[in-house]
Amino acid sequence: MKKKIVILGAGESGAGSAVLAQKQGFDVFVSDSGIIKDQYREILNSHQIRWEEGSHNENEILSASEVIKSPGIPEKAPLVAMIREKGIPVISEIEFAGRYAGGKLICITGSNGKTTVTNLIYHMLKKAGMNAAMTGNVGNSFAMAVAEGSYDYYVIELSSFQLDGMYDFKADVAVLMNITPDHLDRYEYKLQNYIDSKFRITQNQTKSDFLIYWDGDPIIRTELTKKQYGMTLLPFSDEKSEGMAAYTENNDLIVDYPNKTKLMTIHELALKGRHNTYNSMAAAIAGKVLNIRKDIIRESLADFQGVEHRLEPVITVCGINFINDSKATNVNSTWYAIECMENDIIWIVGGIDKGNDYSELFPVVRKKVKAIVCLGKRQQEDC
Repeated sequence: MKKKIVILGAGESGAGSAVLAQKQGFDVFVSDSGIIKDQYREILNSHQIRWEEGSHNENEILSASEVIKSPGIPEKAPLVAMIREKGIPVISEIEFAGRYAGGKLICITGSNGKTTVTNLIYHMLKKAGMNAAMTGNVGNSFAMAVAEGSYDYYVIELSSFQLDGMYDFKADVAVLMNITPDHLDRYEYKLQNYIDSKFRITQNQTKSDFLIYWDGDPIIRTELTKKQYGMTLLPFSDEKSEGMAAYTENNDLIVDYPNKTKLMTIHELALKGRHNTYNSMAAAIAGKVLNIRKDIIRESLADFQGVEHRLEPVITVCGINFINDSKATNVNSTWYAIECMENDIIWIVGGIDKGNDYSELFPVVRKKVKAIVCLGKRQQEDC
């Protein structure tokens, strides 16, 4: 009798998980409380995978051997609680796909910068002619990449929600950019819960694996003192100090792993601003770990085109530059975006509060922002 896999949520990760599960010989059922988008319905139908939308058939779901949950479904959802009460394991798409991925896993997380670093590392691998896929929180299903391709490298952006459902998964190269308060509404408004989620990227790593991290982050430094870590630690920082794998010195970007090399000046980097120097250092260290040639790393950091919605120039009208930074969805990323602006700013801001402390924005806003336009839910409540 086939083992039954139930997938909750039929979006990008759900559809990919369903295809991979079917290819691995499981009995697969997909359940979505909403309406499934046409593109994912077509995928499920073309693979003759059973699905439902608009409601959940509890009897069908509770007969599963294992449940793969969409990262968008909170742990406190009544159906998830019911599944766990039955003793049925609940995992993420990343955990499931990791069981069948044959290539090296380069995993990136952090409150900020993870999308840029993921794209940078992928750009570097492709420029080096390596067989790589970019997956995860960037919008491409890791499970679908495993099901339909055979890659030597998977560059995976991981959100905290994806990390929460990972148990046996192991990153060969983990990149932890920073940890600042975010999504606290999903973590009982406890920062330590969110920190613990981010540090799941290090779980199961051994001495043959690598952790690349920003040494300037006090939360990361504190967490690393709490227990012994067996992987190779590769920190980066603004300044040269003992043990730094990358740093800046006299406007030069230095990579000191495995040997010290002056890579390029920070003025040659395609991405400007202090936060993008950190992003470039993290990607450069990853490139050295993956044995990519120095000239390829340099070229990749110099000609990278950037990420959509991240300090993305849109248009200039009458000398006014319009910049789309809608990926700045937390306080820290917003601070860096405002801080790196050289001209006066009219700030268009909105969205839904996630339990963050906005007071750290006050000084940089007073210095840089000349007017604020409030939109969305927060405008109705606060502005």
